[in-house]
Amino acid sequence: MSGNTFGRVFRLTTFGESHGPALGGVVDGCPAGIPLAEAMIQRELDRRKPGGSLTSTTRQEPDTVRLLSGIFEGRTTGTPIGFMIENTCQRSTDYDALKHLFRPGHADVTYQAKYGLRDHRGGGRSSGRETACRVAGGAVAQELLATSGIRVTACCVELGGIPAAELDHDGALSRPFFAATDGVVPAWEARAREAVSAGDSLGGIVEVAATGVPAGLGEPVFDKLDARLASAFMGVGAVKGVEIGAGFAAARLTGSHNNDPLVPAGTALVTNNAGGILGGISCGWPIVVRAAVKPIASIARPQPTIDTDGNPATIVVGGRHDRSAIPRIVPVLKAMMLLTLADFLLLQRRMD
Repeated sequence: MSGNTFGRVFRLTTFGESHGPALGGVVDGCPAGIPLAEAMIQRELDRRKPGGSLTSTTRQEPDTVRLLSGIFEGRTTGTPIGFMIENTCQRSTDYDALKHLFRPGHADVTYQAKYGLRDHRGGGRSSGRETACRVAGGAVAQELLATSGIRVTACCVELGGIPAAELDHDGALSRPFFAATDGVVPAWEARAREAVSAGDSLGGIVEVAATGVPAGLGEPVFDKLDARLASAFMGVGAVKGVEIGAGFAAARLTGSHNNDPLVPAGTALVTNNAGGILGGISCGWPIVVRAAVKPIASIARPQPTIDTDGNPATIVVGGRHDRSAIPRIVPVLKAMMLLTLADFLLLQRRMD
């Protein structure tokens, strides 16, 4: 199965399935001398692990990371950094009734078409549980980027069709849903309870921003920074749309309103419709990316489907599932920004 490695210089390769004994990965290309410890990675994994919100699955996985290689006396050695996260709370029997049914909205039918078989126990590699490895790899990238003064933050700006009126990335980590503002939390909690009671699920929008990114990262044609970021975000299973800066709103502006005035260094930006990227290359402004996250496909409501013989059937997906990918997808998308920027930073260093 190809497609398990992300990046070219700073590379993350992941392995494992939702109901296998463990998940894990290898980070290769990380320079030597970067401070790194299991606690640094665990901090990020704890933000993604289940059980933290009204919309979260009841599957209780500690997501404890174990570093296997590439670290000596608290610093990276420049060799591959191996890590493992054990699965400890699988209940594969929850999926017995789905063995011969395809779940609407899932990758069941496409995995069957591509490989001629599928792991019906939670979807195998297509499970959202795979994203724990991305968060672990992103935590390594975060420590690398910190040595260059680059910082990435993320928050939820919309849930269940209810947008946040204000944006405060720094306070998001302390709020339910990693919400962009305190004021929207009660409405989101009410919307989440409503969806859970109805056996349904919710989508939302996540914003990820990077500050301290130097100008010059990215290539002007087929390897644009914004193109790679879009690819990185779209590589997360629940993401169905990505926009940079003003994004789709730019299509409704005139050039005089969409163009960002250029100002002397150290002067506050007037606008940042470009999202920190011009011509596929970072311009030194904050990089801003938003991702549209679809509702979780596993819902406790009857849905029409087909069985493995192609016959019509009805399915109700039981078991333990998130009712929204938010908030757990927020640290995942943050990790994808971190991994992308780490890769481009090391690419640029090779050129300098």
